[in-house]
Amino acid sequence: MDMRDIIDRLNRWAHAYYTLDDPVVSDEEYDALYDELRRIEEETGRVEFDSPTRRVGGDLLEGFEKFTHETPLYSLDKAQNFETLNNWYMRMENAGVGDKGYMAELKFDGLTISLTYDDGKLTRAVTRGNGTVGEVITEQVVTISSVPLSIPFKGHLVVQGEGLMPFKSLEAYNRHADEPLKNARNGAAGALRNLDPKETRRRKLRAYLYNLTEAEGMTFETDEAVKAFLGEQNFLVHPMTRRCDSFDAMLDFIREVEQTRADLDVMIDGVVFKINDIKGRDALGYTVKFPRWAIAYKFEAEEVQTTLREVVWNVGRTGKVTPTAVFDPVDIDGVTIARATLNNYDDIERKRVRIGGDILIRRSNDVIPEIIAGIGEKGDKIEIITTCPACGTALVQNGVHSFCPNTIGCEPQLIRRIDHFASRDAMDIRGLSEKTAALLLRADLVHEISDLYHVKREDLLELEGFGEKKAANLLEAIDDSKNVPFHRFIYALGIGQVGIKTARDLAVHFKSFDALKETDEDDLQAIDDIGPETAREIRTFFTDPVIGGYVEDLFSAGVNIIYEQLEQAKTFEGLTIVLTGTLSKPRSRVKEYLEKNGAKVTGSVSSKTDMVLAGDDPGSKVDKARHLGIDVLSEGEFIEKWGDLS
Repeated sequence: MDMRDIIDRLNRWAHAYYTLDDPVVSDEEYDALYDELRRIEEETGRVEFDSPTRRVGGDLLEGFEKFTHETPLYSLDKAQNFETLNNWYMRMENAGVGDKGYMAELKFDGLTISLTYDDGKLTRAVTRGNGTVGEVITEQVVTISSVPLSIPFKGHLVVQGEGLMPFKSLEAYNRHADEPLKNARNGAAGALRNLDPKETRRRKLRAYLYNLTEAEGMTFETDEAVKAFLGEQNFLVHPMTRRCDSFDAMLDFIREVEQTRADLDVMIDGVVFKINDIKGRDALGYTVKFPRWAIAYKFEAEEVQTTLREVVWNVGRTGKVTPTAVFDPVDIDGVTIARATLNNYDDIERKRVRIGGDILIRRSNDVIPEIIAGIGEKGDKIEIITTCPACGTALVQNGVHSFCPNTIGCEPQLIRRIDHFASRDAMDIRGLSEKTAALLLRADLVHEISDLYHVKREDLLELEGFGEKKAANLLEAIDDSKNVPFHRFIYALGIGQVGIKTARDLAVHFKSFDALKETDEDDLQAIDDIGPETAREIRTFFTDPVIGGYVEDLFSAGVNIIYEQLEQAKTFEGLTIVLTGTLSKPRSRVKEYLEKNGAKVTGSVSSKTDMVLAGDDPGSKVDKARHLGIDVLSEGEFIEKWGDLS
């Protein structure tokens, strides 16, 4: 079987799995043929345009290119009650364009995208933007498995649809995310406008297509014919699409969607009605903003009024300082709500909320509550904070968000930092868990990481759960950690975007801590797999005087870096690893990657297993590993430590 035959077969299988929801082969059979394709591509140095290997996500992009749409992508006029909808329906009937009925479809709540195909190949993907100019997101869209990279139609084709994050994908992503996503809408929009296509891939998006804006040489009489054509081209068209021949049928569709909405796997906020007759659409045309031949019926979101009592500023693990509104409790859809996140100070000013003032709260689409706006002028202005509420460090601004740069000494960050610092791949302080770190902080024994090296036996004996043996073991582990290999020390510092692999690369390249500390971004980017964003994170870390002081405190406390020759070292040398669940890459490829880097990959968990890498829907291997006290890492946790699985 040659490369073309393999690609065609894999794409047919993927279409059956992702678009038709009707798998025709096992994962093992797919993976085996996928691996054969990769082998041929590596041998020949050739990758076909529609090869499924392109979907893994490419390099970090520097920015988004602007693109002017061939045909403007209009927004839709809205109806939020049956009367407004009926008025629109009567206008269509009076215009004589409703003879072929009306098409009803879901109003998706994601990010509108436009896909261009030429000679049967996906050549460009663009966001809607302002309807006239969007941003090119081709590399991101390529990672969406339901979007065909090639189609049977060979003319120029432009298709409109919606990029969405299924609820199952959101749930799986948030289980292991350092900063969980607020909702599926944000998850999709953030993924498609993320400069790292690998992050887009990790969010496992789906794209439903519903409209043609350009189709060279093709004419269609009805929207039904358009939908049928899209299906023939292997696009994913949502099955909840229906022709309605009367206003009552339209109302029946709305009621049906409302009743089944909770069972849908993607976020919607209403339904869309369009006249079915394409010539009728052409005759009606457009207003300045909307097509006259379509309307969106928006579901009502319950809104309640309450009083804002205070704003609490919280520091997350990454140092982002986020305001949380605390208000008089209100009940929405049977849920009592007393807090809601305000994204940043810009959000506070835009919504004009005040302490002691009235605010309007909404909880729609079963997502977390949001503050819509302040009401009136009552109350006191909320002042922007310029220093960290936890440690007093001057905040730095990154876009609209404020961050505490004191990543080592800030208490809310510190508990998680200590846990990271003490982990096996960092300083390897056995017995120093996140729970113990919190105990040390609450007892006022640790104010910065270097204080760990000054904790005394009598201090530990005062803590809950500590006896002589446990205290002695922890003190011994802390003392043993003072002599640490260079790469593990780099990783222990918790520098943004520096996992275990990058820490090893830095150690190999710079050979000494002083050389690393004084380097510049250009030198950092000369190292494979270190891009501009990671280089900036490293330089920001080492040029911060507060952080510099804490690092020096570690050396003063007795930490001694051991410099090793790492050029021949393998990342997973000596480790026995078990894979379970569904990973973002075929299991055979992950196995090959791990073995290439020194691991022994086995099929069952035993006392000799060092780690279990668990994907989505893992089996009993995870339970057995936890019973044996073996580390279980999600794919996200693994990538955070070692980088991508390739």
